[in-house]
Amino acid sequence: MDGNTILILLAIGLFTGVLGGMVGVGGGIILVPALVYLLGFSQLDAQGTSLALIMFPVGILGVMQYYKQGHIDFNIVWILAIGFVAGSFLGSKLSLQLPQGIVRKVFACLLIIIAMKMLFFDNQKKSNSTHPSASKENQS
Repeated sequence: MDGNTILILLAIGLFTGVLGGMVGVGGGIILVPALVYLLGFSQLDAQGTSLALIMFPVGILGVMQYYKQGHIDFNIVWILAIGFVAGSFLGSKLSLQLPQGIVRKVFACLLIIIAMKMLFFDNQKKSNSTHPSASKENQS
């Protein structure tokens, strides 16, 4: 793995951590709105709960299955984790300094952007990925 790849992984981890710290991660796309709209949680309480949930190894069985099938490269995971930890800290600090209405709008915009990309702009023919599993996907 070259230095450029490591820097990109760190940037992705940082960006993901910032978003995770700001709007919750993991099941945050479902969990955060459900806690807010179904249970009356504040936006920040819902996000904090979502982040606390992923602290525990709830995904270990899923990780084991993906690893067995060769879909996890732990060298990449560790590099991303460094950026994610720093980003999560920075994102949570930022989120706690903003009004809840702004944080909720950031979360909503993020959901819209991801949905639009998934619906209209995903290109299944990408073959310029640096990850080894990309070649597997293109062959099937």
